[in-house]
Amino acid sequence: MPASIEIERRLRWADADAAGRLHFPRIFEIIEEAESELVRKIGWPMNRSMGYDFPRVNIQCNFKHVLELDAAFTLRLTAGKLGRTSIRYDYQVFNSDREVAIEGSMTLVVLQNGRPAEIPATLRAALEADTNY
Repeated sequence: MPASIEIERRLRWADADAAGRLHFPRIFEIIEEAESELVRKIGWPMNRSMGYDFPRVNIQCNFKHVLELDAAFTLRLTAGKLGRTSIRYDYQVFNSDREVAIEGSMTLVVLQNGRPAEIPATLRAALEADTNY
């Protein structure tokens, strides 16, 4: 099973629109927060010391249920597909009833010196490992 992580949150004022619901672009920041936690847990440096960049090239998001202000939710992020030079993360957001409220994927390309590069072997191994948190 690939590496994954779950984070638990509540919908904050800063995440809500004027109607008191999740403001749709905020989910992308929460996904990146989960990605940071996953990368930290597998031991890959969060700075650029390894010489790689990971720009986003595609993001998909399907909203199924509304998340309202102060609602508890859990976001699960999983290393989905590992290509030669790309990483796809899959995510699901569960509401307090454990229903999938939001789901989608985010694809990154691995760059070194501004050019596509193979996923480093240590990063690939860590993302493929059973490191559920």
